[in-house]
Amino acid sequence: MGKKTGADWSSGSAENFGDFRFPFQFDFATSSSTPPSPFPPRPPLFTTLSSPTASAAGQRAFTPSTTMSLARPARCLFCSFTRATPTGARVPRRQFHASPPSLSDRKPKFANMKASNLKTLDQISRDLKTDDFKAYTEEEKAALKENYTPEQLAAIEAGEAAIDPKDMAEQFSIRRDPMKLHYLDDMSTIEPGVDKAVKAPGSNSDYNAKLKSDDDFVGDFARFFAEMPENANAGDWVRFLETTRVTVGKEENELSPHSSLVPDLFGPGDSMNGEIPLPQVFPKDRNQVRESEEMTDALKRLLLSTGFSVSYIKSLKTKALVSHSVVNQTRLGKVRRVYCLSIAGNGNGLLGIGEAKSEESADAMLQSKYRAIRSMQPIPRYENRTIYGDVKGKVGAVELQLMTRPPGFGLRCQHLIFEMCRAAGIHDLAARVSRSRNPMNTVKAAYEALMAQRNPEDIARARGQKLVDVRKVYYSGRV
Repeated sequence: MGKKTGADWSSGSAENFGDFRFPFQFDFATSSSTPPSPFPPRPPLFTTLSSPTASAAGQRAFTPSTTMSLARPARCLFCSFTRATPTGARVPRRQFHASPPSLSDRKPKFANMKASNLKTLDQISRDLKTDDFKAYTEEEKAALKENYTPEQLAAIEAGEAAIDPKDMAEQFSIRRDPMKLHYLDDMSTIEPGVDKAVKAPGSNSDYNAKLKSDDDFVGDFARFFAEMPENANAGDWVRFLETTRVTVGKEENELSPHSSLVPDLFGPGDSMNGEIPLPQVFPKDRNQVRESEEMTDALKRLLLSTGFSVSYIKSLKTKALVSHSVVNQTRLGKVRRVYCLSIAGNGNGLLGIGEAKSEESADAMLQSKYRAIRSMQPIPRYENRTIYGDVKGKVGAVELQLMTRPPGFGLRCQHLIFEMCRAAGIHDLAARVSRSRNPMNTVKAAYEALMAQRNPEDIARARGQKLVDVRKVYYSGRV
């Protein structure tokens, strides 16, 4: 196979090069000596324009067609085997999807927001200016008119006009002190120290109210049927059931009660079947039971040393926290006794601990409680609910730390410290016990830490300074 020249290439003949074959021929022929192509003819890519001058010269003049698309790929321009355009309707690809296909472009409901236009609460409070509080525009007023009446709009404008934008810019800030209110986090939760339930006035209470009897309900039904209109419907019956009371007494006590107390289901001597009376859980007169108790010598000595009355001692909160047996080795053998550690408090700032040993566990418990009552001392409390700052205590190998907490935090500590705080009247506190966790030393270390508190007012007085509680000033003393 010889070398091809330009004339050979321009002849447009289909030439075999091994297994490859050129399936095209050029339409640029200058003579009629072009051999026929073995392939079927394809439509021309250019529109032929004939003129007398061009026919006389034996030449062809051609210009690109106006319908030609230059965006088509080259293989489609020069390939004779073009894909036929489907004549049927377009079938979507997602034929097995549960939702119908969306062939139209959907526009978003809201405009896109850029990250540069968004600000955090810290940035808002830090960069707030007087110019940020602007009056309502006409468009905003028109939008408000769709949801509010003219009287409400006038009230809104009057309220905003009464507030100086300068005060808003200066006073708008986020509290970061330990006593801050968590109103910025979640408004769906209830803060015990802040959210107070709105109760009805106490005058709505009726302690003599009682449930209606069967005869009362029969009278209500008879009155309803007697006053029922001729064209009565289901709505009248529903209205009767909703408005019928179930108690006899003050109407406000049932519709808007001051408390959740309800009348007793059973009256004196009543029961489910009218024969067997209900058992009494508590005795009728507790004072008679207390007076009948024996006055022991230990109780008499306690009354003389403390000056408390019997009723006050009975009202104190006492509990035995630690109790175990101990053994003393003597020349006569092992002497076994019972050790008991108890606490006592009035729930309002007094707390004491006491220890005792005896052969009997009941005697040891009673002696330890009396000693705890005798050793009660006042515990400093901030706002009558927590301690002043963080304090530490150490007894033996037990080391612990008591930490103050905001209102509503609760007592998050182990059970021994929990009982001590309940007896002392502390409601918000956290504790961390490190190293050893011996129960006896834990109680002693916690009592030592509570007594080690220093009143900030005493420290300020010793330094010759005046201390002002910001929370008391802010809340006008109602904390």
